[in-house]
Amino acid sequence: MGELPEPRPQFLHQKPTVSLVSPLSLFLQVMVNGDSERLSLLVNRGNADAVSQQMASHPKYLESFLRTQHYILHMDGPLPLPYRHYIAIMAAARYHCDYLVYLHSAQFLRVGGEPQWLQGLEAAPPRLRLLDHINKVLAHQPWLTGCSHIQTLLKTGEQCWSLAELVQAVVILAHCHSLCSFVFGCNTDADFVPLSSKSPNGTPPTFCPFDAANGNSLDSTCDMMCLKERIQKSQEERETQTLQQTGNTEKEMICFADASRFITDPDFCYQEFARKEEDHFQVFRVQDYSWEDHGFSLVNRLYSDIGHLLDDRFRSVARLPPLHSTDMKRAIWNYIHCVLGIRYDDYDYGEVNQLLERDLKLYIKAVACFPDSTKTPVCPLRWTPLKTSERIHINLLIMEARLQAELLYALRAITQYMIA
Repeated sequence: MGELPEPRPQFLHQKPTVSLVSPLSLFLQVMVNGDSERLSLLVNRGNADAVSQQMASHPKYLESFLRTQHYILHMDGPLPLPYRHYIAIMAAARYHCDYLVYLHSAQFLRVGGEPQWLQGLEAAPPRLRLLDHINKVLAHQPWLTGCSHIQTLLKTGEQCWSLAELVQAVVILAHCHSLCSFVFGCNTDADFVPLSSKSPNGTPPTFCPFDAANGNSLDSTCDMMCLKERIQKSQEERETQTLQQTGNTEKEMICFADASRFITDPDFCYQEFARKEEDHFQVFRVQDYSWEDHGFSLVNRLYSDIGHLLDDRFRSVARLPPLHSTDMKRAIWNYIHCVLGIRYDDYDYGEVNQLLERDLKLYIKAVACFPDSTKTPVCPLRWTPLKTSERIHINLLIMEARLQAELLYALRAITQYMIA
């Protein structure tokens, strides 16, 4: 099979067109037949949403992604269809991802959702509002997820959730949070702001403390606060320019996709895991609770077949061609889990610094932890001659590692609730 054409770069933070409301139905028969090449051709001819077009350079993975997404949003499950899309809106809103907020708002209305709910979170049913806290925690500081969050949702009188409903809701939240990272991370062909290789004004760099004992600082590139400020300034300038060039119809669409109405506690965001001595969060050790040995069986038992579909996604991204080396892919995966509080006892984290260049580590951390601030990336992947498909490959790794990390925290909390 010849080399597939690379997808045309798109800016995924812009509003999708109406044709994107229900793209998956176009591919169902192709996916059933397992014809990944034909699927990729359909996508590259413009018969798909912008996300699928970005993923088209990896057709086997795209097939797995679309099958999973279609299952959780459209197939049999304990939650009604409007609830599923509203939960997706809540998840995307945490990262101010207007693209996904608009997309799922349109789908929400198409499947019979109550338009009034789109006025804001306060207009939604109490049961959906109860998800707000776990949505916030999983999105920004998943290590805070505990048994008490699960208990609150399952034991709240008439508004309580069933265990099966909660598991599907958690899967949708994790899926959409990680997809936000992909949406923003894939704008790699946008104009970039040059990034200084040194911390400004002598500000000490942040680092991941897990490997400090071995003398290996995993984040020795620059001050993340400076990075966030520069990204925010760049984004504000772009949004101001966009609004000045936008007509009345476009302004109405932007208003419709306003994410802020679905957010509470907007200042709650990612913080360095256990960055201070007074923090006593316990490291999540994969040897104690892993996807393969624990998470897969639990989620598959409570939400039929989703475990197999998610596992296929993880395997599909692992089977993508090596990025210069197989060890580099593992370094990216383990580094993302590391900054989210998950550690592998059998991995030498010194390899992260050896295999990942400084700018790449900074890019990975920004996309994984601050996706709402990466609409205009300031971390160009230019230091090596990467093809578009390779840049997308890196963003797929970020997305899947984030997805698995959130699922591990949520499923461990559910396990603790069940055995309590």
